[in-house]
Amino acid sequence: MKSFALFLVVICGMGGLGQKLKPKKRSNGEEINFRTKTKDVCTMRMNGDEEMKLRIECKSQGMSYWCEFTGKPSVCRAFRNNPKIYWNQIAMELRKLPHACESTQVLKITMCQKAPTEALMKQIAAGMEPEDLANQDKSLQKTSTSMRGAGESSVKKIGKPPILPLIKPTQHGQGSENETEAMKLAREHCWESLHGFCSYIIGIFRG
Repeated sequence: MKSFALFLVVICGMGGLGQKLKPKKRSNGEEINFRTKTKDVCTMRMNGDEEMKLRIECKSQGMSYWCEFTGKPSVCRAFRNNPKIYWNQIAMELRKLPHACESTQVLKITMCQKAPTEALMKQIAAGMEPEDLANQDKSLQKTSTSMRGAGESSVKKIGKPPILPLIKPTQHGQGSENETEAMKLAREHCWESLHGFCSYIIGIFRG
């Protein structure tokens, strides 16, 4: 009977130990909004399982900037117990800074101060750009398109110069005879498409 009771105690103890070691559900895909010391409007997004990825995006006075961090906070016991408190502490630290991505190569909080270094969230990328950069590109495209359209319309208006018909000089008397003889010679010695031109030249030389 005593051995059976001892067996139950061991089984219960192992079950409790398993529950303690089992990590709680992580805050995956959640967002936290905050403002920096200089009133930059920022958003934190967390993704991952064992290795977490943190992305911070901010807007400040016509500029937008971002940065990304990666690390394994799951090795920290306090993070496993309550990941939401962990991320909230990071947001609180970022609120104290004028710029959420400058001077934050490593995010350190008191919650996991004694955890291994691999638990720290380290910055891996960062960038910034004007918010109206895309609008500037669109306006330039519209301007070039309108200028191109105006150029094409002006070409259409000018068009090609009209082709004037070849006017053959008409004379009376001897001129008519010369014209007839000139046409004969033109037909004998010139291409068909140049008969009119050749007869005109021959008529000039023949008087």
